[in-house]
Order: sequence, then structure tokens, then C-alpha cells
Amino acid sequence: MQPITIAKRFCGPPTSGNGGYSCGLLGSRIQGPSRARLVTPPPLDKPLTLSEINGQWSLMHGEKLIGSAEPAALDLVPPAPPTLAQARDARTRYRGLGEHSFPTCFVCGPARAEGDGLRLFSGKVEGVDMVACDWQPIPEFLDPHGNTRHEFVWSALDCPSYFALDIPVESGKICLLAQMTCSVDKPVPGDKPLIVYAWKRLIDGRKHFSAAALCNAEGEILARAEHLWIALKN
Repeated sequence: MQPITIAKRFCGPPTSGNGGYSCGLLGSRIQGPSRARLVTPPPLDKPLTLSEINGQWSLMHGEKLIGSAEPAALDLVPPAPPTLAQARDARTRYRGLGEHSFPTCFVCGPARAEGDGLRLFSGKVEGVDMVACDWQPIPEFLDPHGNTRHEFVWSALDCPSYFALDIPVESGKICLLAQMTCSVDKPVPGDKPLIVYAWKRLIDGRKHFSAAALCNAEGEILARAEHLWIALKN
């Protein structure tokens, strides 16, 4: 059993952990592709524990289950990525720069300072049904080999997939990440610009399905993920 705390810095909504980061804390314990589920919003600055039984990891707050992760297959074949220039241009169309449900979100919040949050402002790519932005991980998020730690790869693949759903802020609909299946296929270098892009898969009632990928400037896919977002009941 491993003690762990999700610091307030890594919030999604103001009072709970970012979904991708929280899922990444679980999924990164597993070698190869994994599926992480969140059953309740992860609390911030609270004593949590990570434990493993028969290859499945659980995140607990006392006796309360927060989430779990297990090995999984991921057959996702991403569409062709945008170019780095297209991804940088798409930033200018990020809807969250106007209105944002969670402006302090660690991954996509415009209220976060450079070097604090990831500031992944994924906007629509011209002429293609996807959103994208560029990303350069900061040294703090790298492992001793200079590659991005897996929990931050999971984080980067999270919020862009929400904006790919194209849910208007004025609709009042709030979706939270319920499940994420991710595969970090190759090391994600921290010394070169990266491209994060995402696309909508389908919407079925309160269930919203999307996917995302991360590649280098040459278009080589480094990581992939599928997501299930659940719309909160009004």
C-alpha cells in the first residue's frame, strides 16, 4: 500500500483532482496500455492510498474507493495529425479563453500561469474535425531520462478530448471524466515541441466518447487515449 496525495495544484474542478492526472496516477503503475476508472471525484490534499491486487490498482480515501486501473487493449488508430504550425494556429481558436467552466484546471485552465498548469489550449483545426494545440513539457514533469512522466502524458491527453466534444459553455452542461484508456507507445521527449490533438467519437445520452493522441513535430504517434465523459444531471 502506497500513501499518495493529489495536491491542489493538480485540480480539474476547484475541489477535485484533474481526471487525466488522477487516472494517470493509477494507469502509470501498469506496464503497457491500461484502463482507469474514476467512481468519485478525487479529493485534493487528502491522505490517499494506492494498492495492487492481482494486477489491478485501486486508489482509496480511507475505506472509500476513488478509482481503479487494470491492463487493457487499445486498438485505437488515430487520424493523421495536424502539423505543428496547424496546432499552434488552433490555439487561437480555443473556446476556453472566453468562457471556461473550470478556469483553474491544471491541464486547460487559462487562469494558470506559465510553468504552473499545462495550459493546453486546444482549438479547432482549420478544415478538419478535430482540436489541437502544441505542447512543450517543462523540466519539472520529466523523468531522469528527460522523458515526460506518464501521469503528465495522461494529463495532456485528457482535456483536449473534452473540447473535441464541442459542448457550448452556455449550454450549462458539465461533463466529468469517468474512464480513460491510455497507451504510452514511445517515450515522450521533453526537449522538443509536441502536438496534442483530439476528436469526437459519439454521444449517447449522458455518455460522451472521445479520443486523443500525442505526437512529435514529425507526426510520429507517441501516445493514444480513449475517453468516456459523463454529463452531470441537472
